[in-house]
Amino acid sequence: MTSQALETAQGERFQFGENWKRFLSTLNETRIEEAEKSLKEMLQVEDLTDKSFLDVGSGSGIFSLAAKRLGARVHSFDYDPESVACTMELRRRYFSNDSDWTVEEGSVLDANYLHSLGKFDVVYSWGVLHHTGKMWQALENVSEPVSRDGKLFIAIYDDRGWRTTTWRWIKKTYNSLPRPLKTPFIFLILVPGQSKAVLQSILTGRLNEYIGSWTQYSKNRGMSRWHDAVDWIGGYPYEVATAGQLISFFNAKGFETLQVKHPDYKLGCNELVFARHEK
Repeated sequence: MTSQALETAQGERFQFGENWKRFLSTLNETRIEEAEKSLKEMLQVEDLTDKSFLDVGSGSGIFSLAAKRLGARVHSFDYDPESVACTMELRRRYFSNDSDWTVEEGSVLDANYLHSLGKFDVVYSWGVLHHTGKMWQALENVSEPVSRDGKLFIAIYDDRGWRTTTWRWIKKTYNSLPRPLKTPFIFLILVPGQSKAVLQSILTGRLNEYIGSWTQYSKNRGMSRWHDAVDWIGGYPYEVATAGQLISFFNAKGFETLQVKHPDYKLGCNELVFARHEK
């Protein structure tokens, strides 16, 4: 049994790849275009032609695909074999046998592996490093492949004090449950909050706006609200950092802060883009 499978069996790790496999059934052109749009906006580019792109923790593979469609040479890797399989499936669908898109299994905590990959113009890791169990080591390692004048684009859960502590317990509890109880547990967590949101939207005459927020969710980086909810409740290990902590960490390594996008909800991710001007 692999370490990933053992951690999952012991309730210490969420099966991200299994969730992403289900997400692929919802993938369409609109979602892919939204993923491309989010890359262009945060990286402040129109395309990635002639750029090398490292997708650290590729998950479903949608952002590797988006980078490839924007013209990049892409290397994707993930710790979870099922996530690797998802990314390989997207490569098969859209860029079969393309030598400029490599997909493999690997760990961001393996410094030797990261070193072996060489340097990249863009290193991308959205919502991944805080699930490794050793986030600060992962942040250290992910800076290694960024080329001189290259960009690092990360997203890390914000530190929200007691809320963070509460959700860490919820996530750990979810992963310790037997499979038949996992979906009921998700509804147990989601329904009270959504019921309150529905009631508020009715009382304020904004029910259509609330419904629209669900139907238009794919405009959030091309993702799926349900699959993101499953990922959120199940996503464990779970670590956090403030934007200030991340900026200080990377500035000390010679990175310039280019973009900071704070979450538009209390428990979301800070998105940051850095540029390396040393090494």
